[in-house]
Amino acid sequence: MASSEFKRNAAIIGSGSYVPEQIVPNTYFNALLGEDVDTWLRENVQIYERRWCSKDQSTADLIEQACVSALESANIGAEDIDLLIVATDTPEFVSPSTASVIQDRLQMKNAGTFDVNTACAGFVTALDIGAKFIQADQNYNLVMVVGAYAMSKYLNLQDKKTVTLFADGAAAVVLRATVEDKGLMQSKLLTKGEYNSWMGIYGGATHMPLSAVVLENKEHLLKFVKKIPTHINPEIWSEMIKNLCAKSNILPSDIDHFFLTQININSIFATMDVLGVDREKAATIMHKFGYTGSAAIPMAF
Repeated sequence: MASSEFKRNAAIIGSGSYVPEQIVPNTYFNALLGEDVDTWLRENVQIYERRWCSKDQSTADLIEQACVSALESANIGAEDIDLLIVATDTPEFVSPSTASVIQDRLQMKNAGTFDVNTACAGFVTALDIGAKFIQADQNYNLVMVVGAYAMSKYLNLQDKKTVTLFADGAAAVVLRATVEDKGLMQSKLLTKGEYNSWMGIYGGATHMPLSAVVLENKEHLLKFVKKIPTHINPEIWSEMIKNLCAKSNILPSDIDHFFLTQININSIFATMDVLGVDREKAATIMHKFGYTGSAAIPMAF
């Protein structure tokens, strides 16, 4: 087929990632919590270490470096970007957007900007939005999509359910408009909103503004309220993958690489098993980087 027969689409032409320099090994938590958590982490979730921001680092610092790397990978300049989308639930400020901070720092003078907050699903949501901007509007030819996380800033150091799992990082991709037979094939967004109160940071916004009481009760820090059932992710992921494959007339076994959120290696393996696909096809990076939320999937990529 000639290229003119294909509709305008979005393809990834560059990527980059960045993690803080500070390495936090599992043994740190043995001393912090006064018990052996290293063994459990290694045997159950295969996290051996993670990266945390220094006192002077924040989400924007991580994003800035990831974006510079992605621009170099794509061999373009910051001024070439038409739109910057940042996916994060650990923003630089409550307001304005983190994306506006990055636009200023990198002098992306021609880029529109906005943030997306859909927690763990942040990057794939932002990627879908970025691709659809390109598909729908010829004013957008180069779109930068970023996933970023600095959850170490919101951890209760005495809560072993959260403090041992979460970490920091950022990664970015550059999307370019194309009329060739490549780019985004299928996408689907799905939310299980009934779990909104099960895990999160519930203090610090309009529902529970910061106050002495909120700070004293540590409501501004991340917490698990209820344990999310372990079967949820493998069931949803595998069903979505099967449906998307069916729409493209392919099988899951035809896919070479799978990039799934990195909070639990067992959820990834269970998904691959349901699909009947070799586990080796799924990227796993939690061993050295822990769980990095919106940054996990693009970091794995």
